[in-house]
This record gives sequence, structure tokens and C-alpha cells, in this order.
Amino acid sequence: MERFNDKKTFAETLASLKVKRIDRYIIWKFLGTFFFTIALILTIAVVFDFTEKVDNFMEREAPARAIIFDYYLNFIPYFGTLFAPLFVFISVIFFTSKMAVNTEIIAILNSGMSFRRMMWPYLISSTVIAVIIFILTNFVIPKSNQKRMVFEDRYYKSSVSGRTVENIHRQVFRNVYVFMEAFNPLSQRGRNFTIEQFSDDGELLSKLSAPSVVYDTVSNKWSAMNYTLREIKDSEEFITKGKQIDTTLAISPGDFSRDPGFVGTMTYLELDSYIELLQLQGSDELKLFLIEKYKRFANPFAVFILTFIGVSLSSRKVRGGIGMNIGVGLALSFSYILFLQFASQFSLKGNLDPLLAMWIPNIIYAFIASVLYKMAPK
Repeated sequence: MERFNDKKTFAETLASLKVKRIDRYIIWKFLGTFFFTIALILTIAVVFDFTEKVDNFMEREAPARAIIFDYYLNFIPYFGTLFAPLFVFISVIFFTSKMAVNTEIIAILNSGMSFRRMMWPYLISSTVIAVIIFILTNFVIPKSNQKRMVFEDRYYKSSVSGRTVENIHRQVFRNVYVFMEAFNPLSQRGRNFTIEQFSDDGELLSKLSAPSVVYDTVSNKWSAMNYTLREIKDSEEFITKGKQIDTTLAISPGDFSRDPGFVGTMTYLELDSYIELLQLQGSDELKLFLIEKYKRFANPFAVFILTFIGVSLSSRKVRGGIGMNIGVGLALSFSYILFLQFASQFSLKGNLDPLLAMWIPNIIYAFIASVLYKMAPK
């Protein structure tokens, strides 16, 4: 008998989650307000961005077609997904506060629908937005970022390819390490070049040293000039000197002179593969790419947290009206973004784990969301 009652209860639960007219009304309000808000803010962002860069575009004779199709059509989705959780929060605060002021929330709850059940259309809407953000961020926007960055390098900012990179340390193979004091991408030359190979026990097996090294773009090989090769075999040391020796390394000059925005041009699968390569090389850039990887998961999840906070804050009719709710909502949303930036910097400059850094804001604001949800009108 208990099993029958349990099944019946489960069936009733499923039936209660069926999308009804009031659910479609809330979903329409949610998604409509979100896309209207994001379109409005993106329009303002494009106007300000164009105003700031129009002199550079004119000075470098950027074609109108390139400005529209290569830059702004790729700038809009990048900027939109970057601040999508904020737009979601503002949208929820705005239309839910308006529903509360018009006593629609009270009418919904008095009709027999629980506050918990009323969250169902909000959850559906936030899931749709979170999935769109995840797909765009991981698979679509990286490709559009490539076009945008090429345009920026050509018509707006100077390329970073001419900057000398100093103090390079890389692990290129297992137990094989490369050191270079400096490398100039323009001349494709480096100075004070060293390759060291160790055994699994940590004993030095060989060491190749050269005052200069040149990268051959045709053969994709590194040539060490005036080299000294020291090899240790059976406790005996052998030293060889010469004018030039070629070596193949699992690194290229592009690995030394990456633009900071390069991380945003990789799809998720490319990013994952590149992180494995950086781990092998022991690169100092590893944290930056790990932060990007974890952010691509944390950002869509933030949509759910900020939705719950927004509904819990704005579902109560307050004396200050919509303006009060929007003010509190903006303060919370901007504090979330600020918290996220601080966590990123603590990870890059300190010892904070990148995974923890990206999820600390979500964990803290998830706790705030649960407290506000319990305090919301039932």
C-alpha cells in the first residue's frame, strides 16, 4: 500500500510540474525581459565602444564592412555572454518586482500555488539561458574571438608579437627542461639557451648549452649556435662542442608571445588539450588557462544562483517599489562580479587553486540565495 502511495505521490509531483498557462506567462516575461535588457545594454556598449575607437578605425582606414562583420558582429556575442548572469539578475529583479507591485505574486500564491512551485518556470528559463551561454562560450565565441582579435591587431592596437620575452622555463618532454634568458619574436632568436635531461631518479643525463638559439620557420627546428653538449654515461662525462646543432622541441615561438586574449580563442576541447601541453611544459601560464576552463562552467551555473536571489528579493511588495529592489539587486550583482575578479587575481598572483577561485563566489552566493529563499514570502 505504501508503494502505491509513493508512486501516486511521484505521479502527482510530475503532474504538478507540467507547464501551465501561468508558467508560460512567467517564462515569457523572463526571457522577453532578458533579451530586451541584453539588447538595450549591448546597443549602449557598441555606441560607447565605437566612440572610443572611431579615431583608430579612421586613422588605419578600416573598411566599414570589416568594422561591422569582423568586429562588432563578433564583439556583441562575446560581451553579451560575459555579462549574461548580470543581465539575468537585472531582468528577474525588474519583471518580478513589477509583478509584486501589481499584486500578481499575491494572486498566484493565493490561487493555491506554492512559492516553491512558482520557481519552476524561473528554473526552466534560467536553464535555457545557461545552456545557451555554455554552448556559445565553449564552442561558438572562441571562433568569433579569433576574427575579432585579428581585426583589433590590424586596425586598433599594435600586435604583441614584437615584444621580447624573458626568463622562459618549459618542460618539453618527460624529464626534459628548456631554459632561455630571453627570446625576440621578430628575429626568432634567443640567448643563453639550455636543455637539460634527467633520469627518473633526478640525475642529470645530458646538458646542451648555447649562448644563442635560432628558430627555423621552414623546418620548425631550433638551431643552437656555438653549443656545448655535456653527456653523462656510466659515471663518465663526455663533452662535445660545435658551431651548430639542430634540435626538435615541443614548443614554438608563438608559445612565448601569446596575446592575453589568446585564451578566449580556444574551444573547450582545444583548451583542454592545450592545458595538458602546458602541464607538460611546466608553463607559468597554466593558471590563466585553468581559470578560463573553470570559469566556462561556473558562469552558466551563476545564472541559477542569481535567478534565485532575484526572485527571493523582488517577490515581496516593498514600500520602496521597483527602484528599491533594482538598487539592492544591482549592488549584489556587482559585488558578485567584483568578488569573481578578486578571486581570479588571488589565484593568478597567489596560491589559491583556480578551481576553488572560480567557484568560491558561486558557493558564497548560493548560501545567500538559500537564506533569501527561506525569508521570501510563502
